[in-house]
Amino acid sequence: MSNTDFAVAIEDLTVSFDGFKAIDNLTLYIDKNELRVIIGPNGAGKTTLLDLICGKTKASSGSIKFRNEELTGLDEHIRVRRGIGRKFQTPSIYENLSVFQNLEVSYPAGRSVFGALAFKRTDEVKARVQVVAEEIGLADALEMESGLLSHGQKQWLEIGMLLMQEPELLMLDEPIAGMSARERELTAELLKRICKGRSVIVIEHDMEFVKQIAHKVTVMHQGKILAEGSMEAVQADPKVIDVYLGH
Repeated sequence: MSNTDFAVAIEDLTVSFDGFKAIDNLTLYIDKNELRVIIGPNGAGKTTLLDLICGKTKASSGSIKFRNEELTGLDEHIRVRRGIGRKFQTPSIYENLSVFQNLEVSYPAGRSVFGALAFKRTDEVKARVQVVAEEIGLADALEMESGLLSHGQKQWLEIGMLLMQEPELLMLDEPIAGMSARERELTAELLKRICKGRSVIVIEHDMEFVKQIAHKVTVMHQGKILAEGSMEAVQADPKVIDVYLGH
């Protein structure tokens, strides 16, 4: 397989903070339409890796290619336009707006100031909101004020706000933290649905959840990749057992 066949090709990526290598010569390939889960002890560099892909942090050296285009020199907002969506651990939704309005303002045409001024509630936007609301399980809650949603529903709404932009790569940092058991099940189903047509990277600690969703698991440790493969293979790997039991 050549590197052009991957959605994301990361090679020899390093980032140092005051001499400490948070990411140390890391190489990682993610396929199109793949749901990859990244696990590892705290301080392994998982969130830093997402920061590097979305442009929040600049790499010291190495390459990040997305659909065969080099990203390392590009600003964060340009990477968003290229199709990269990122969700952080705490949901950032507009609590006083309805679910519909949260999705509507996330539509790409509303992104710039001029776009927002000229923004009309067109049929195209309404149709897109409807599709995304169905996908995230909030089609019956469109008129509801977002602040009244459950914790899990707020997380789904934020995923929906990213989906409005039709990203080709979606990155989620601990999406099920604080969710009820039922919400976790629904989130697993949601993630399986949304990786059809895009690549998804999830950082997660909950191993049962990882088992349900992952196509492939990458284990990070001290800024490097320790192991990679199916959940079964990774869990049986002596190096992984050693690192996890050592913590």
